[in-house]
Amino acid sequence: MENGFGYGVVGADMHVFGNGTPVYLLEHWRTTRASDRDWLRELPSRMLNARHEVVDFTGREAELAQLNQWRQGGPRLAARWLHGPGGQGKTRLAARFAAQCAADGWAVVTAVHGPGTVLPPPGSQDMRLRHARGVLIIVDYADRWPLSHLTWLFSNALLHRDVPARVLLLARTDALWPAVRATLANHEAGTSSQLLEALAADDLAQRTRMYIVARDSFAATYGIRDASGVHAPGPLEHEDFGLTLAIHMAALVAVDAEVTGRRPPQDMAGLTVYLLDREHLHWENLYGHESHELEPGERAYATPPGVMNQAVFTATLAGPQPRPLGTSLLEALPIEGSPETILADHALCYPPTDPTGKTVLEPLYPDRLAEDFLALTLPGHEADYPAQPWAEKIAYCLADRIGESVAVWTPRAITFLATAAVRWPHVGLQYLYPILYNHPRLALIAGSAALSALADIPTVDPVILHAVEKEFPERDVDLDIGMAAVTERLAHFHLDRTDDDATRAGIYSHLGIRLGDAGRFDEAVSVHQEAVSLRRRLVEEDAAAHQQALASALNNLGVALARAGRRAEALPVAEEAVTLRRGSAVDDAKEHDLGLATALTNLSSKKAEMGRWAEALVAAEEAVAIHRRYAPPDSDADELAFAEALHNLGPALLKAERREEALQVMEEAVASNRRLAQTAPATYAPALAHGLANLGACLSSLGRWTEALRAAEESVAIRRRNVESNPEAHEPDLAESLQNLGVDLARVGRQAEALAASEESVSVYRRLVLADPAAHEPALARSLRNMGAHLAALGRSQEALRASKESLTIRRRLAAADPAAYEAEFAESLHNFAADLSMLGRTAEALAAGQEAVAIRQKLVSRNPAEFEPFLARSLSMLGQQLAGAGQHLAAMFVTQDAVRLYRRLSEAAPAAHEPDLAMALLSFAMVRAEARTVVLDDLVRGTAAALEAVKIYQRLSGEFPEAFTNHLRSSYGAVAMMMDRLGLKRDVVRLDLLPGGRPES
Repeated sequence: MENGFGYGVVGADMHVFGNGTPVYLLEHWRTTRASDRDWLRELPSRMLNARHEVVDFTGREAELAQLNQWRQGGPRLAARWLHGPGGQGKTRLAARFAAQCAADGWAVVTAVHGPGTVLPPPGSQDMRLRHARGVLIIVDYADRWPLSHLTWLFSNALLHRDVPARVLLLARTDALWPAVRATLANHEAGTSSQLLEALAADDLAQRTRMYIVARDSFAATYGIRDASGVHAPGPLEHEDFGLTLAIHMAALVAVDAEVTGRRPPQDMAGLTVYLLDREHLHWENLYGHESHELEPGERAYATPPGVMNQAVFTATLAGPQPRPLGTSLLEALPIEGSPETILADHALCYPPTDPTGKTVLEPLYPDRLAEDFLALTLPGHEADYPAQPWAEKIAYCLADRIGESVAVWTPRAITFLATAAVRWPHVGLQYLYPILYNHPRLALIAGSAALSALADIPTVDPVILHAVEKEFPERDVDLDIGMAAVTERLAHFHLDRTDDDATRAGIYSHLGIRLGDAGRFDEAVSVHQEAVSLRRRLVEEDAAAHQQALASALNNLGVALARAGRRAEALPVAEEAVTLRRGSAVDDAKEHDLGLATALTNLSSKKAEMGRWAEALVAAEEAVAIHRRYAPPDSDADELAFAEALHNLGPALLKAERREEALQVMEEAVASNRRLAQTAPATYAPALAHGLANLGACLSSLGRWTEALRAAEESVAIRRRNVESNPEAHEPDLAESLQNLGVDLARVGRQAEALAASEESVSVYRRLVLADPAAHEPALARSLRNMGAHLAALGRSQEALRASKESLTIRRRLAAADPAAYEAEFAESLHNFAADLSMLGRTAEALAAGQEAVAIRQKLVSRNPAEFEPFLARSLSMLGQQLAGAGQHLAAMFVTQDAVRLYRRLSEAAPAAHEPDLAMALLSFAMVRAEARTVVLDDLVRGTAAALEAVKIYQRLSGEFPEAFTNHLRSSYGAVAMMMDRLGLKRDVVRLDLLPGGRPES
């Protein structure tokens, strides 16, 4: 609400920025009302605007059928990216499709991008579906929306009802589609793309039929009954007429020339100039008729044609603007006259689509004609059209307004100049490139899509790309995709112009890093492999000069391989990088040492990923020691490297049961990440999210579950924002953080929320596995295992078993191929699978799985007691219960005794970490003895003591975390009561009624 004005939606969501500006607006699609024929004839270009639907739909019947087939089949939620060059007929096809959907009882809604858009009239849009058979949302110019804004749209409640939902996104190219598709995968949406092909050159019949329909439609608007004698002005089989718009322009010019007695031009350039000449004639006619009034009794049209030309040019670059901003814009430009008068007269020629009249500077339509007008108005072409000397100054003035308001029109201005430059080279050479050379940051302000568009211009000047590239930050999750596109274009340019191996290797390394940041992991691996090959060749020629560079290239390759899920290949590469660093000659000791530290950090990471934690710890400790030698860091890059080394050290210390040291290290790392993220969030927020994930795991292991939960929540929040900008690069990280969040929520007893987080994590990993199984199957198995545990805690035993079984299947296969890396995780899944079988009464199967888990964990303990004893104790505790269930009570008593012994020793060293597990083991110890048919008095006494000790622990824990431990406390009361019964004692001997939770039921 602002100044008493409000806008809202009913039955849907409205997403707004912090300043109250809507991210997008939802409006009901409306059929087009027939426009006044006299008004349309004033400016022929109006008839080309698909919004007026002058031409009957024809020529795209097959594409329309494809859209209807998409609508009627597939999953409940689906999105389609409909793309093709400007003028190909996307908007007309979408309008026809919308009309058919509405006729079939579907709700049809348009989504308009919010920034720069004026709100509709005060009130609400009622989006309740009521009896609608489905809902269709149409998004025009989807490739110009920031990815994060599309992400918000896809989460709108309107798309998540119990009816079929379809999102049709219209775009010129499919460059943004992979990232959009990845975002849609978060919603388990069906995705597809559809290219609107050019009209086939060899299908003259189709082009002729489209021409006849368009000609007759225009002729009807002009009042011509029989237009059969109005022939096409040029050969329709020419390549220029592959666009639907080109056919329509030919038909419109032919009819208009017939009416006005002119000779129509025969080529596309001539058709464009003809239509633009008619714009100029209209401005002349309005200005020449002094009696022409905007409204009866009001002033006459007063803007000279030359000034209107300037206003239309400004509107082409700036696009629709709120009236106050449009007024200030004209005031700042070298345009003579009253801004209010110019804007009012411009609105008469080009009425705003906003019915409230709050917007001004409605541009010329269709876009392709507007782009040609822009290019022809700017001097430098040889077409028969008057270029204007003032156009350059206006273009520069618009670009020079660097400040808060520049973001409103910069994306459009850069995009229109870039698209015009594809067909009109002088636009790039004389205008776009100089603007970006003087103000390269404009390309970054315009956004990732604009950077990609700039990189796609066939004749783009590499000097300009270099100027833009110099403004690139090291990382920016909102720009990574576009920065990678520019870097790739420059890389190809330079690689074609040098044979120097060192230079080529440097180009490949830089490109590989950018591709990796953009989530193009497989391409990054290939590029880094090229760099390594070149560096090896150089080392053969001069080892002393090139060995460190080879080590750096290997280090980059190792990182890329790991990010692509090729961990087994990454480890030897990382080992070689460290070996080379150690053996290289030293010119600059500090540079050499920090390079070695980076290589050691990466080696530690690879060792950890392969389950070789003791070796990972050695490498991580050496890396941190080197960084401490040169503390404090000289730069942000050095500080980030130091923090990364600390992040690797922390988990390795944790695995070695050096928990307090691990916590200190991780807190130090997160503090460093937070300092960096405060200065440059887009660059350093991913590292902060990673650090918070590690810190949360450490806090959780120390029993500080509330703090761990806060860290996990912050990590998820950061990674969600990163995914909005670049799903391909950041979705795996988000899935990991969601998994951690689920574990932390479960620890404090919030099981339903834990399950929701875990289910989302599994959903993301499933999609990632479809694209790259090797990279993501281990994480999917881990997430499935956690989801199974959460389902079991909620009593959903059958679902829990299915999840555990799937996790076990994956891990059994992975462990068979690589035991060192996956045997421990395989044992973990066996443990959970056995527990789920027990819950369902499948005793024999549960016992077999439990025994297999214990056997594996005993073997692991023999190799590394500090890491694996807690897991063995847990499996022994469960196995004891399974043995008892199978009637093997004596064996059960020995096994549960071993579990208690292990947990007691672990708990004495780290009470907060192991006391909950000790209490559970004590409970199992007591229950096995309580349920045994024959047991000696000593066992009953020891069982009672164990149950009472469990009560004592759970009393304390339930006071702090009631949701997590109250049920366990009640179970321990029950165990005490059973032991009392076996001993023949009265239960009130221990005054159970005074314990928290009351007297347990018999």
